[in-house]
Amino acid sequence: MQIPRHDFPTRNVQRILESRTRDFWEDVEDLRDQPSWFSNVLASAINLLGRHCVMDPEADKLETWEACVTAMQVGSALFASAQATTGSIEYRIGHKMHPIRAGALPRAHAGNWLNAFWLACICREKKRMTELCQFPVSQLRQADGDFDEYIYHWVEALQAYWLKRPKFGDKLVAAVDGTDPAALRHAPRDGVLQIMYPPMNLLTQLARGDQDKFNTELAKALEWHKDYWTRDEDRELTTQGLIALGPLAITCLAVQAGFTITVESEYLPKHLLEGAWINEFPT
Repeated sequence: MQIPRHDFPTRNVQRILESRTRDFWEDVEDLRDQPSWFSNVLASAINLLGRHCVMDPEADKLETWEACVTAMQVGSALFASAQATTGSIEYRIGHKMHPIRAGALPRAHAGNWLNAFWLACICREKKRMTELCQFPVSQLRQADGDFDEYIYHWVEALQAYWLKRPKFGDKLVAAVDGTDPAALRHAPRDGVLQIMYPPMNLLTQLARGDQDKFNTELAKALEWHKDYWTRDEDRELTTQGLIALGPLAITCLAVQAGFTITVESEYLPKHLLEGAWINEFPT
């Protein structure tokens, strides 16, 4: 089944990409002194990945894989900084080590955790996935931002799934139940139902080992993703919508579990899904 990505303007994409890449690396250098900027740096890294995929929808270019790895490194570095017990850490972002000031805990919230985990899944970074899954949910609750309760159950479900903890099923059910619109206090209803819920549904099918159902629900997830990101002009022009990050990450887990994926879409860049560039360079 083919689900085409929505149209995105390509005018001046290369020029914009070059300009924002320069700005991004300047911001990375500033993490030496300003861990409070981590949320912006992670958002910028994900934005750059999306912009690479505008020109390279299958992610068959090394530069696109580098952008994905860089975003993954920023996400993992955020949570390493949040847990650091010394004044600073050294962390690889891109192709070199960067000094990063400790103290990112206020930015180590559940939304950033999910993005960091998705990127680690896509990059097949098992060590980083494990480190993220050992990050206490109690510390996520201490970070900035107002989040509905379901998101903490969802993080706990992912941690339990990856670390094979016994309460995986209970936490997943609690997360799904918490997406009921009646239970929401902070998050917009359409974002929860069309963006946050679908990866939970996909993980349910993966845990059950139901390949056919997984593919059926994956197609629905991408249609919901497309509907959400084309709801108005502002969303349609946001590069964040060019990749279905959560569904892509869960589908990468499914591929590693032996599932055959029959859904094709630019929302799931082919070579990211297949892990074509894994081990190409140190990460």
